[in-house]
Amino acid sequence: MKVLLIGSGGREHALAWKLAQSPLMEAFYALPGNPGIGEHATLVPISADDQEEILAFCRGHEIDFVVVGPEAPLVAGLSDKLRAEGFAVFGPSAAAAQLEGSKGFTKDLCARYDIPTGAYQRFNNAPKAKAYIRAQGAPIVIKADGLAAGKGVTVAMTVEEALAAVDDCFEGAFGEAGAEVVVEAFLDGEEASFFCLCDGKTLLPLATAQDHKRVGDGDTGPNTGGMGAYSPAPVMTPELVERTMREIIEPTMRGMADMGMPFSGVFFAGLMMTAKGPELIEYNVRFGDPECQVLMMRLKSDLLPLLHAAATGRLHEVSAEWRDEAALTVVMASRGYPGSYEKNTPIGTLPEADGDAKVFHAGTALKDGRLVATGGRVLNVTALGASVAAAKDRAYGLVDQVSWENGFCRRDIGWRAIGREKG
Repeated sequence: MKVLLIGSGGREHALAWKLAQSPLMEAFYALPGNPGIGEHATLVPISADDQEEILAFCRGHEIDFVVVGPEAPLVAGLSDKLRAEGFAVFGPSAAAAQLEGSKGFTKDLCARYDIPTGAYQRFNNAPKAKAYIRAQGAPIVIKADGLAAGKGVTVAMTVEEALAAVDDCFEGAFGEAGAEVVVEAFLDGEEASFFCLCDGKTLLPLATAQDHKRVGDGDTGPNTGGMGAYSPAPVMTPELVERTMREIIEPTMRGMADMGMPFSGVFFAGLMMTAKGPELIEYNVRFGDPECQVLMMRLKSDLLPLLHAAATGRLHEVSAEWRDEAALTVVMASRGYPGSYEKNTPIGTLPEADGDAKVFHAGTALKDGRLVATGGRVLNVTALGASVAAAKDRAYGLVDQVSWENGFCRRDIGWRAIGREKG
């Protein structure tokens, strides 16, 4: 197969690393990619948002299969445009991508199909949202309805914090994403991420993971796009996985088909394990970042036929096999993230990788032949181990070999699982 991967982050580097191992791969391109992805695929200098140029490239290079990494091109309808021209695409239609593109859409779907989630209301103006918040009290959750790069959610522990979050949304802090807000009940419990491939009619459960959203050790400081992750998530017992499939994922697949927008791609369900059982916090319609990095490290099966089966309605023909070991990734970020940070700071040496450890590039570029940090989240130092504790020790051992003066990371990734392992 001639394959095109779209995206330029750590998730896409992990996908590229895994896809490149497939014996089915004849030619592999990525756009726009990054220096890490360039180790596995031919980089193409086209923006992930330039649908016409992407279409022209696919025609000109007789691409057989397109894998869309990030959410924004999916919400913008890239997969529809490519499918209309006869290309196989991994990633949902624009209509189905509303599951991530609109928090309100997903909450309405849950209400319609009786999918467990927190109680909510949608608002398009601040006074009504604030009146609802005052009536409900805190803690309470405020979400910008649209795509806000992981930053449009405020878990407000006081009413004042919630009211300020509403002002942020309606005063443009998140651009168009904040034109509508969803105010929802605070769910108490432990979060987990669950991934499941779907071709519109068939589901293939993948694996569980747990992300660390707060910037500081001990889950302190502002929310980020994710400072680290591990897989599997011990909080997701086999019984809870089965309940998640039955009560959340399967009704979503049926509901989307029922509404005339069948879902094809990957369900990334953000879950809260509450006293009542698993409840949906939100859906994403692409692999998580940095969860994808730990999933790819644990996946034994060839990724390419799995994604192609999801894209072509043949998911019933394939299965996924996983390594027993745990995988853990530590995000190295630019000092100042998630606030403002200096760009183009030099990165010196990176540790040597092997089959059980890998440094994925998330926000890097080559400038005058030197590797520099261009993003907030820059490197994903990822390792396997017999336990989460062992994977953590291996990953942090590699972190300490990275020479990058402007980088920082949390030092406690995996703490919940390690606490469970110690019993």
